[in-house]
Parts: sequence; C-alpha cells; structure tokens
Amino acid sequence: MTQPFKNTHTLFSSPQTLSMCAADMSNNNNPPPAKDFFPSPALSLSLAGIFRHGAAAAEIEGATTSNMEVEEGEEGSTIGGGERVEEISSEYSGPSKSKSEEDFEGDEQEEDDEDEGGDGDNKNKKKKRKKYHRHTAEQIRFMEALFKESPHPDEKQRQQLSKQLGLAPRQVKFWFQNRRTQIKAIQERHENSLLKTEIEKLRDKNKTLRETINKACCPNCGVPTTSRDGSMPTEEQQLRIENAKLKSEVEKLRAALGKYASGTMSPSCSTSHDQENMKSSLDFYTGIFGLDESWIMDVVSQAMEELIKMASMGEPLWLRSFETGREILNYDEYLKEFGGDNSDDGRPKRSIEASRDTGVVFADLHRIVQCFLDANQWKEMFPCLISKAATVDIICKGEGSNNNGVAQLMFAELQMLTPMVATREVYFVRYCKQLSSEKWAIVDVSIDKVEDNIDMSLMKCRKRPSGCIIEDKSNGHCKVTWVEHLECQRSTVHSMFRTIVNSGLAFGARHWIATLQLQCERLVFFMATNVPMKDSTGVTTLAGRKSILKLAQRMTWSFCQAISASSFHTWTKVTSKTGEDIRISSRKNLNDPGEPLGLILCAVSSVWLPVYHNVLFDFLRDEARRTEWDIMSSGGAVQSIANLAKGQDRGNAVTIQTVKSKENNMWILQDSCTNSYESMVVYAPVDITGIQSVMTGCDSSNLAILPSGFSIVPDGLESRPMVITSRQEEKNTEGGSLFTIAFQILTNASPTAKLTMESVDSVNNLVSCTLRHIRTSLHCEDG
Repeated sequence: MTQPFKNTHTLFSSPQTLSMCAADMSNNNNPPPAKDFFPSPALSLSLAGIFRHGAAAAEIEGATTSNMEVEEGEEGSTIGGGERVEEISSEYSGPSKSKSEEDFEGDEQEEDDEDEGGDGDNKNKKKKRKKYHRHTAEQIRFMEALFKESPHPDEKQRQQLSKQLGLAPRQVKFWFQNRRTQIKAIQERHENSLLKTEIEKLRDKNKTLRETINKACCPNCGVPTTSRDGSMPTEEQQLRIENAKLKSEVEKLRAALGKYASGTMSPSCSTSHDQENMKSSLDFYTGIFGLDESWIMDVVSQAMEELIKMASMGEPLWLRSFETGREILNYDEYLKEFGGDNSDDGRPKRSIEASRDTGVVFADLHRIVQCFLDANQWKEMFPCLISKAATVDIICKGEGSNNNGVAQLMFAELQMLTPMVATREVYFVRYCKQLSSEKWAIVDVSIDKVEDNIDMSLMKCRKRPSGCIIEDKSNGHCKVTWVEHLECQRSTVHSMFRTIVNSGLAFGARHWIATLQLQCERLVFFMATNVPMKDSTGVTTLAGRKSILKLAQRMTWSFCQAISASSFHTWTKVTSKTGEDIRISSRKNLNDPGEPLGLILCAVSSVWLPVYHNVLFDFLRDEARRTEWDIMSSGGAVQSIANLAKGQDRGNAVTIQTVKSKENNMWILQDSCTNSYESMVVYAPVDITGIQSVMTGCDSSNLAILPSGFSIVPDGLESRPMVITSRQEEKNTEGGSLFTIAFQILTNASPTAKLTMESVDSVNNLVSCTLRHIRTSLHCEDG
C-alpha cells in the first residue's frame, strides 16, 4: 500500500494551514476549494489527491514537523502511481511528537516484500515501514549554511557534507530538495499576497473613478454636466493649481540642467517644427478654472471693439509728441471713452504703458495670422522679445479652417536682450477675428478670473486690450497697426535702462512693428529665387544660400535665448578689474548637436556708450575694422569670402569671414541685423569643413556653433531736433546707446565638469579688454 502522506510537507507551507484543512474535512463532506490554501495550480492538484484519503488527514500535522528519511525518489515526482518519496525536513521541527510520528518510528523493515503477490497471509499483513531518523540541530545548521551559498550543491559537495555530518548522500540530497521546494512555496505565497494587495488597490481606484463618472454625468442620458460650469470643488481646484506650480518648478530645474537645449529654428512660418512645443510655467488644461466659455467670449469681444477704436481713433485720444514724434495716449480721454479704471482694486500699484505704431510689412495676410496663432511660430517671429511662449488652452476653435473666431489662452515671457532687466510673464486670451475680406484683427487681453487662480508673484504684468489690425495691400504687402497697452507692477529697474523701460519703448508697439518688419523681410529674401548677384556673393547655389541663412538664424536665436534674464538662467554678478559689472551664467549641453557638448560659460555686460547706435552698429559689423576689437583674431587679416543679403538695408546681411594669423586660419559666421529700434551683430567661429559643406547646400542642423555678439538699442533720451532737414547724413546722429556685449565659451568638453575660477577670470578679461578696445576705437574712453 502506498503512503499518501509522505510528501505532505512539500505541499503545505505550515502545519497550521494543514490542521485547518483536516478539521474542515472532518466536519464537511465537501472540502474547501484548493485555491484558498495553495499558491499555485500545481499544488492544488496535489491536494486533490490527498483529500481522497480523508480518514488519514488528521495525521498530517505531526508529519510536517519531523525530519525523516524515506525511500529514495526524484525531485518533482507526484503522489499516486509515480509517487514522490523523499526525506521530509522542516525548520519547524521540535521536541514534541504526535501520535502519527510515533507510528512512523516503528521497527526498521529488515527485508523488502520479495514475495509480493504470494500467498494470502501476506495480503493481510501490514506493510512494514522503515525507521525514520531525525536530523540534529547541528546537521540542520550546517546544511542551512551551505544552502545559503549554494541551493543546488553538486555531487562532490553532497559527498563532502555527508561525510562531515555522518549522513547518507541521499539524505543530504533530499534535504536540499525539500528546502528548495519550501523556499519556492514561501516566495509564491509572498507574490500572491502582493498581487492581492495590488488588485484591491485597483478595485478601489476603479470604484472611485466610476463614482466620479456617475456624478459628472446625467443618470438618464449620460451627458456630461460639469465640463465648464464652475462646479469643481475649491479644494480640488487648488490641488490642481498646486500641481501645475510644481510642474513649473520641474521645468525650471530641467532648464538649469541643460535639458532644454537650443534647437534648429524653422526658416519660415510653416506649420512643421522640429522642436517640441515649450510649455508654459503652469500646465493648465480645459476647465481647470471652471470658467464659462460664453463669458470669456463676451470679454474678448468687448476687448476686440476697444482695440479697433484704439487703432482707428486720433486726437484727443492719441496726441503726438513734438520731441519724439511718437503718439501718446491721453489717459483721461481713454477713461471717458472706455471706463473701467481698476487702479484701486487692492492690487499693488501699477504703471500704465500705452503705445501705437503703424508699418508696412512684406508678408501674406493669412501667413501672419497663422504665425500669431501658433506659439512656436510667434516666438520665432520675435526672438528678441519672447523667451518663452505656449498655448495653454483652446477656448474656441473658430469657424471653418480660416481661423476666424479662434480664441486661446496663452502664456508668454517677454524679455530684453540683457540680464539687467527682469522678464515679464503674462497670461492672456488671444482672439482672432476677420473684419472683412482684406482685414483681420488680433486682440490680446488678460482675464481677471484666470489671474485670480495664479500665483500673484508671477502676475507682475497683464495686458489690457492690445494687438494689431492687419490689412492686406497689393503686391504682397500688409499694413499693420499695432496697439500695445500694458499694466505692470511697479518695480525697481536698473538706472541705465529705466528711461527706455518706463517710457514704453522696450516693450512698446514700435519695437513689435520693427521686429515684425525685419523678420518678414528676412523670410522674403530667404524664399527668393532671383536675388541679384551683388546681394549673394561667395555662395554659388540657391540651396547653399538657404542653408547658410538658416544656420545664421539658428545662431541668432540661440544668442537671444542665452543672454536674457529668462528663468532658464541663473545669473551671478561679478565685477571686473576695470570696474564693469559682468553677469555670469553656466549651463551644460548634454545632447544638443547644434552646440558643443560640455560645460558652457556665458558672460554678459551692459554699458552706456556716448555713441549713436547706427555708428556703433556699422563699426562692429565692418570686417575691415574687426581687428580693432576682436581679441581672438590676434591681429590677423580679415577677409569676407561670402556676403548674403537678407533685407533691403545693407546692414541686414550674413557674412563668412576668414581670419588669417600666424598661428592658424579661422572662419567666422556673422549675422548682422538692424531696424528702427534695435541692432545686433552675432558671430561664432565655425568648423571650416562643416561650413564648406553647408555652403554647398548640406543640412546645417548638426553643425555645432556657439555664438557671441552685441545688442545695441537707443538709450531713450530722445530730444527735439535742432534743425529740420531731408539730408540723411544730418539725421539721427545724436544720442547714446545701451550696449550689451556677450561671450560664450566652452570651458570643458565634459558635461560633468564644474566651473572653475580660472574660467571665470578668463571670460571676465575677455569682456573687459573688448570693451576697452571698442571705447578706444570710437574715442569714448571717458564715456
């Protein structure tokens, strides 16, 4: 007769569990399901075989607590015809014995049943059992120690251990088999416990989501009832806003670690972009503030009416200054016409900036409208004014495919090209409307209820109805009337920039119009196929011309992003040996192929020079005078090998210059641009082989380039002209310039390197020496 309980310890993980099974079987003819006690289906099947011997189940508990020697079998064999017989060992062994143990410890069988199937006397004789031997604590300790090192000992290890412990090799073998089975059962039981816990969590989450859906939908028709009705709990709303702020901090940290590397700009206002859309400081989504769409549309419609009146009305609403020629808003007339003065609403004292300007741009009407509605294209159109931009939410998708009636919540960070003037973060709703077949209007206005949910430390600037009226003219021209009306919290501005900022020039309509004209003109020259040879020397193919212009634009865009006071950067003020205030910032480029990989140091200094800005611009862009200020040229001869015009003004051009010195030859890519408000000269040394391939029309996106350069703006101290004349050389020759100089250097090719004082001192000396040479050449040493 087989012994059905020889393998019981392999099946059960604890004696207590087995006792429960035996008790249940004795009280109920239907045993409990095996899945309630076992961690795997295989063990459940083994249990089914044991339940068929219900009368002997009570003996199992004692058998599981013994360490005994049994007949030799193979690991993994099963109960039944191929019954698994092995030595049973348990870490729960103790001095107490059960009745079943005493029965098993009978006399040792002296001979096998050789006459099995013989006479009838043997049929009634009970099969004799072998004597089982209990392992000692010392033997178990030694085998446990080896099991921790090697759960599967080889034959040699088992032989050595059996001699050491005085056991038979098969005893050692079976002990390790049982121990592995026991460990596996424990692991499966633990995994099942973890899975059960996870399932309970998912059930709870599923229940919560279902309850939320049921509350948010009509029980009869299932139509959502709380999409934008403002019924979101205040606590939940605050938690979402807090979450958005945390995401903002994560973005700023990523920027500080160089995660946002400068990418390649699109050469035109197309809808395809290689760069990811830069998110705003707060990651909003539809309905977060519970604002009613119809209410927002009423607000922007009123703002559109105000913009149209502001753009078309003359005196007494707008008065022209005799000294500057600019239009000035008569604020008393404004309040009479539009009302709504909220200066005493409890907010910090704010200053009003209002300006209006008109200009003609070379661009298609619908392309301009599309650029304003795409945050990436809008930012690329105004690189010197916008450091960050994002579309936060689409409020209204408009009518049809022509963008008429589109309204969207947007975020922008406005900048000056200097770290000495703080950026302005502003949230506003942009609304686009077609006034006629040839006229469109785009209005920006800040919404009070949106701002009430935003951290007030961010809301230092808000837009009153501002924007532009775009009217299509003949021959691809558009007339643009721009109105900029801002309400800004009063803050301390550096004395050097106080006049230009407080007068509204820095962020006013004139600056926006001038930049729009410059960028649209650049696009026209970029797409042109009939450029005169005198405007395109040194590059023989149209593809090469486009590649060079695209590379130059990426270089200038990278320069604008690198030198502002944007939250992307952390500036440290140091003072050079000659007394200049220099701002230092560093960043790590980990994977952007458009810049050298490693630790990049940027040094910026802004000074006032008693030189008219056009004179300063012409001096810096002239390759014949480069050796007067460029220390890196080492006094070598500078020659221009390519000159590509990108505008009607001769100052708007991209040049490739060679510097031949005794040490080596260096090629420099230079991009110069100027308009009625601002001028820039941006340059960078380039790899000769790389730039030559770009000149033939190859892709320039992977050419590493690290720009340095200059930004020049008028100081804002405009005065009434002494004479009236039509002679160009007599005009605009007075006044000073706000001059910003910036150098970027690669201090270490390893991104993990740390900034050293030697690198800081070197770039400080570079800035100081360059400023001194410029002052000397322009005869303004005492300025």
